[in-house]
Amino acid sequence: MHYYSDLPMDRYHVLSDATMNTLLERLENLLDEVGSDEFEVDYHSGVLTLNLGSNGTYVINKQPPNKQIWLSSPHSGPKRYDYVPATDDWRYSRDGERIDVLMERELTHALGRDVKLGLERVSETIE
Repeated sequence: MHYYSDLPMDRYHVLSDATMNTLLERLENLLDEVGSDEFEVDYHSGVLTLNLGSNGTYVINKQPPNKQIWLSSPHSGPKRYDYVPATDDWRYSRDGERIDVLMERELTHALGRDVKLGLERVSETIE
């Protein structure tokens, strides 16, 4: 599978912004459902922070020089995700896993409930 580093910069921004905004919306809805004052999600200047109290803090940010989205997980550590046109999603080049699949698995475990973020087909979310 081709991990796309020659993505035009304007297209990178459109796709990464759509992904970050969708992720923010899904995480806000999730935290509203969970209803814990201990948890918080925040997004500023291309950096999304998900604080899960004793379960740790996730930091997801755009990385324009590399045309990637970077994830720092309190459970699995740092990963760098590239946009893959063939599957229209963001994948980690070392194992091919989508960013949302990793986060769904970890958040399901941390929150004790089924979590679905649905970040596939990112281009379909662009207005």
